[in-house]
Amino acid sequence: MFLASIPSPSQSYLELGPLSIRAYGLMIALGVIAAVWLSQKRWVARGGDRDDITSLAMWCVPAGLIGSRVYHVLTDWRFDEGWATPFKLWEGGLGIPGGMAAGVLVGIWIIHRRSWDRPNMVDAIVPGLPLAQAIGRWGNWFNQELFGGPTDLPWALEIDQQHAAARGYSGVETFHPTFLYESLWNFGLVLLLIWIDKTKKLRAGALLAVYALGYLTVRLWLETVRVDHATEIAGVRVNIWMSIIGIAIAGGWLLLRGRRPETEVETGVSQTGEFDDADGQQVER
Repeated sequence: MFLASIPSPSQSYLELGPLSIRAYGLMIALGVIAAVWLSQKRWVARGGDRDDITSLAMWCVPAGLIGSRVYHVLTDWRFDEGWATPFKLWEGGLGIPGGMAAGVLVGIWIIHRRSWDRPNMVDAIVPGLPLAQAIGRWGNWFNQELFGGPTDLPWALEIDQQHAAARGYSGVETFHPTFLYESLWNFGLVLLLIWIDKTKKLRAGALLAVYALGYLTVRLWLETVRVDHATEIAGVRVNIWMSIIGIAIAGGWLLLRGRRPETEVETGVSQTGEFDDADGQQVER
């Protein structure tokens, strides 16, 4: 007897009059909007132009979606699903590691091309990344996908039998809500990143490594809980390998290069040659 459980939506789309909107795509769109809003707010606080973030998003968002889909197809797609399957974005299937890599690389390239302050712009944008993921993950709830193993915990997620049976759990009703675990973790990561940024203990631009370390740590754990199909290497899910590699790189970089030199902290001089005021905001002198 379950004390409580989280119900799954009865359908994966929302009906607005004659229109049917896929909830998966809607949650991704809402996540992007929230990330752009937060990034604009943080960039303006640093003396930047909010339109810079809009221009950057026009490149990074498509790059991230393409990178996410390519990563998913390369790691999880099976040839017996048909040649058209990789193009059915509305059915789900985005690999976050691929989106992270593609979006960040394209973003850094655009920032360099337009001669923006790369380290400080990166720090302004980074907290928006887990915010977008925290909201976007709810698309998996609507699709009843990427859930974890069976559980009778009070917050267990109810999954329809057709979806449970497809994962080899016919007769099982409730599972770990991994989408919720990741969403809550990412909301917390947003707050952590903003707090770390305010401490001014790290070099400008180092917040990206903190984000990668924080996200990949929870992803490493979630991959051991999820029961969806995944390509394996040496009996281990690909995303576990990718998480381990990413954690090693991000963690190593933070240890060796992440901390701001004490001279910068004491004098208030940033890596861009400007001065920081008492609140940590850059000002012209």
